[in-house]
Formats: sequence, C-alpha cells, structure tokens
Amino acid sequence: MSDSLKHITLTDFELRCGKKQTINVSYQIFGRALHTAPIILVNHALTGNSSVTGWWSRIVGSGKAIDTDGYTVISMDIPGNGFDAEVEHLIYNYQDWTLEDVGHAFAKALQLLKVCYIHAGIGGSIGGCLLWEMVVAYPELFETIIPIASDWKATDWLIANCHVQHRILSNSKKPVEDARQHAMTFYRTSQSLRHKFNGETDDDFKVKGWLNHHGKNLKGRFTLPAYHLMNHLLMSTNAGRNHNDNIAKALQNSDTKIRLIAINSDGFFIAQEDRETYELLKNHHDITYQEIDSIHGHDAFLIEHDQVTTLLEKELKNSITHRAVAPCL
Repeated sequence: MSDSLKHITLTDFELRCGKKQTINVSYQIFGRALHTAPIILVNHALTGNSSVTGWWSRIVGSGKAIDTDGYTVISMDIPGNGFDAEVEHLIYNYQDWTLEDVGHAFAKALQLLKVCYIHAGIGGSIGGCLLWEMVVAYPELFETIIPIASDWKATDWLIANCHVQHRILSNSKKPVEDARQHAMTFYRTSQSLRHKFNGETDDDFKVKGWLNHHGKNLKGRFTLPAYHLMNHLLMSTNAGRNHNDNIAKALQNSDTKIRLIAINSDGFFIAQEDRETYELLKNHHDITYQEIDSIHGHDAFLIEHDQVTTLLEKELKNSITHRAVAPCL
C-alpha cells in the first residue's frame, strides 16, 4: 500500500438497488498538483489498484506515455477492493452492487476533489468498462475516454466465465488461489503459454508452477470478499442498462471522444465486440478503433508496452483540451 494513499468517505451512499451504506474511496494523485494541469483518470483492472505508477510503470510516469510531468494523474480504488488493508472498508453485500454504482462513487469523489472535467479517462479490462459507465452517467465529464481490452456490456461469454469464477470462490477450499489460476487461463492464450514454456519441465511442468505462483501471489494481497465483489461487478457491466441496452441511445447526450483499443487475441473481452461497437457508433460519435497485435491475449495491455505506449501517445497528442483545469465551484 502506498504512503500517498488518501481517503474519501461517502456517507449514506445510495446504490441503484435503493440501499444506502457508508463507503470509502481511496485514491492517489501523481504528477502535477491538482488543478494545475490537464487531468487524466486511470482506472485499474480487476486485481489492480490505485498504484498505477507501480503495476503500469512502463506507461505512467515521468516522460512515459501518460506523462506525469505534464498531467495530473488520478487513480481511485474501486470501493471494497481491499487495497488499503482496512477490513472495515471491505464490501460484503456485493450482490447489491453494480458497476454503475462504482461510477457514481467515483464521480462523487471527484466532485469532492473539485474535479468537474477530465482530459482523458483511460482504463483496461473492468477499468475500461467503468469508463463506459461513467461517460453515460456523466456525459460532460470527459473530453476523451480510452477503454482498453474492455466493453460497455457483459457478454454471455464474460458472464459464463464470471459464473465459473463465482462457483470456484464459493466452493473451493482455496478459493482465491484456485479462482486466480482459472482466470489466468483466460487472460492468456495457448500460443502465449507455448511461447513462455514450450512444454518445459523442472520437477513438474513449469506452466503448473507458474499458475500456482499466480494463485499464491494473489492470495497474499487480495481477500475473498474483494474477489467476490470484483467478479460480480465485472459481470454487472452494462452501460446501456437504463436505455434498453442501447449504447447509442445511452450516449446521445455526450460529445465525449471514444478511442477503442482492443487486443486481437483477447479471449476474455473479444475484439469483435469492440469492432461491432465501432460500427454501431461511427456515424453519430467521434469514435476510433485500434488493435494491439499480440499472442498474449487479454493481458497484452500489461505486456505489450511499446504498442500501448504508441497508441496512447497518439491519442493523447491528438486530444487537446480546451477546458480550464481550475477547480469546480
């Protein structure tokens, strides 16, 4: 956990289901001081956190694609993800939550920070899904969103995977470890594992040791309630839910630029879904579609640093803010 981690408490935060509860939003700010430079919001992935200069160190930092010398970078932890190690901040009623609720929590936290306009929102996996939720609910908040390896909706394929994850988390003797091992087989591809291991053995097949390592590693930093929550939130993704699952209608009041980045080998968030979203929106919105070319599947946005850097530098260079960075009144 970072020493720079800060907290915002939202009292009587109302969920979509009508229930109210007090929640904690932890966050970190990197780069230029708040309200002195354009703001970039970076949303973390399922087992990620607000320490974006750590897990995405090749992308976020001084002179990097998301340049902390020129931007103020804000990253918030999804409430209940457990990054702050405060047991009382965990969320046990995860079934009551949707990713839309997280979007509202982030927006309220930003309001308390007097942030009313964001130059660019960037997020991979569930972090990208969250951007979709936020831009629909707050159509004037972003100049640009860049969802990477994500989608505005949970497909049948994604729901099926999350359902199996839920079953493992509910029934396994080592739920976090076993669920993580299962998830890793969807985050990578057969070609990726062949490239990495090629059937090599030590005392046993090295791929098995690699999976065991990932399971134990996550168990050391992630709690069962946090995993249940994050898996459930992923399955709840649907930025069009309030508009009959019609994303075009959901975005009708927004001029936000949308820059889709998919991964051609992604077996989790399938690239074809983003291609179809692009075709659906291209005649009515400022939207582009690009792909990361990789054998590594969903995790390529964490592996193919050079390609991600090139794509983000291009989009941020072309996305010039015309809005003041002064704090909201």
